[in-house]
Amino acid sequence: MSDVQIVNAPPGVEGSGFFATSLDKAVGLARSHSLWPLPFATSCCGIEFMATMGSHYDLSRFGAERLSFSPRQADLLMVMGTISKKMAPVLRQVYLQMAEPRWVMAVGACATSGGIFDTYSVLQGIDEIIPVDVYVPGCPPRPEGIIDGFINIQKLVQTETLRRRDSPEYQKLMAQYGIL
Repeated sequence: MSDVQIVNAPPGVEGSGFFATSLDKAVGLARSHSLWPLPFATSCCGIEFMATMGSHYDLSRFGAERLSFSPRQADLLMVMGTISKKMAPVLRQVYLQMAEPRWVMAVGACATSGGIFDTYSVLQGIDEIIPVDVYVPGCPPRPEGIIDGFINIQKLVQTETLRRRDSPEYQKLMAQYGIL
């Protein structure tokens, strides 16, 4: 990525010695640049994620410095690789153990659509069991694609209102997945 984004303050009322904005915008800005991703990597997309975390691409400069390997301390689930139907309940349990607000990124062809594995034993996309916020295409996706997906998650987090999770639309979505 050639252009580096400078994080600006959310729009608000500015003047000499004070700054005012809405609570939604301030919290969104803070959340979007302090995400704790939980990598759920099962195959080759996990290797690309390792490259993304390395010094050449350095995902930490976007605010994902701390990887969390505990679902209770993570707010972004990054599913990378093939998910078998035997693994589906485990992935769902990991998702349910995460505290709200939580976001999901499906990385690679296997996590988004089953990839080349059109078989009875492979889940044809993780959106069959948990809601997905951002899809990253590729087999496997390049680190630039993973960073682009992460930036899209940041935009979503930054613009999300604090009350979206209480909305009837969100409750209906969770009910579709059997999550109450």
